[in-house]
Amino acid sequence: MKVTHATGLVILCFYLLACTEPETAEHSEQETAAPVSASMVDTKPQTEILDHFEVGEDVYVRSLAVEARSQTLWVGTSLGVHEVDLKNRELRNTFTRDHGLANEYVFGIGIDADGYKWFGTNAGGMSRYRDGDWKTFFPMHGLADYWIYAFANDPDGGLWIGTWAGANYLNRKTGEFKTYVKELINEWVYGIAVDSHGAIWFGTEGGVTRFERDSWTSWSHEDGIGGDNPDALPFSRNTGLGTRSRHDLGIMAEGKPTYNPNYVFCILSDQEDTIWAGTWGGGVARFKDGQWTNLMEKDGLAGNIVYSMAQDKSGVYWFGTNKGLSRYDGTRWYNWNIHNGLASNHVYAIAINDNEIWVGTRGAVTRLGIRTAAESREPLS
Repeated sequence: MKVTHATGLVILCFYLLACTEPETAEHSEQETAAPVSASMVDTKPQTEILDHFEVGEDVYVRSLAVEARSQTLWVGTSLGVHEVDLKNRELRNTFTRDHGLANEYVFGIGIDADGYKWFGTNAGGMSRYRDGDWKTFFPMHGLADYWIYAFANDPDGGLWIGTWAGANYLNRKTGEFKTYVKELINEWVYGIAVDSHGAIWFGTEGGVTRFERDSWTSWSHEDGIGGDNPDALPFSRNTGLGTRSRHDLGIMAEGKPTYNPNYVFCILSDQEDTIWAGTWGGGVARFKDGQWTNLMEKDGLAGNIVYSMAQDKSGVYWFGTNKGLSRYDGTRWYNWNIHNGLASNHVYAIAINDNEIWVGTRGAVTRLGIRTAAESREPLS
């Protein structure tokens, strides 16, 4: 594997095979990667790109998860799962179908309280892994669908699973699955978040649904989710992941960007229980005090399609968009794209470990953080 260095750092010992993603039509990075404007922030934040490693030009990093107790980064790609040691940033294992994974294309990763890793795949069902043991779940076992995109741990120890046919709740003690479809605003579930009160939030292709104390509430663009269409892009019902008859894993419709603010690709409950929803063309929507407001490119966000988001321990927000990575401290923005060190503009996944931000894109994983004294002394290469 080819290793590249944004600032000349520790060499990462990863070995990833390359493959071609089927029927993916992504637009040119150069078409949407505008240079970062200095007016976005007063000063550049201390956080900077430390290094990144290439995983193959046509390999997509769709999901990332940090397992703190074992200091492991789990990387879900279009070619399998990689287990990375966060202490030395070396590859421990690579898992494919040959090892027990249901399907190499991994869109979602969950880690439960007992240390089981859950991998949601594209058309392959769901696989569970711990200490060398694998088990795969299909609809015949109670799973709602073969297409799995999100996981979240319930306060009672259960597991929520987002699928293309609604949301599953798995009682991990009994192994029983429950499926929720009609309760949701839309059956295509791409993101799940749990707030501090135990309410479950679902990001779907039709908006956001909250499940709280046996009560279901939903919101859509009509209720304020997603900003207006500033570039007058065509509306599309077949945006990021297509339809059941057309599994289009690209992000374009006939080569041009599209707009669908009801399409919520990711969802986050922050440290204050404010809910954030990443939309398709409508920026990031924020639910606070019973109202939705939206942040878009005009406000400082890198791009109006938001694939991923996270909040670090200091309260700073990170948004992965179609035009780069955004850092937002509640007042100031700073963006990274291919012009200032990011490996690719489309940021599909974000994971945080202490002061390190891990970013998944097409072709690479990028590590950001505060450079240590040792790293600062390393020669450039």
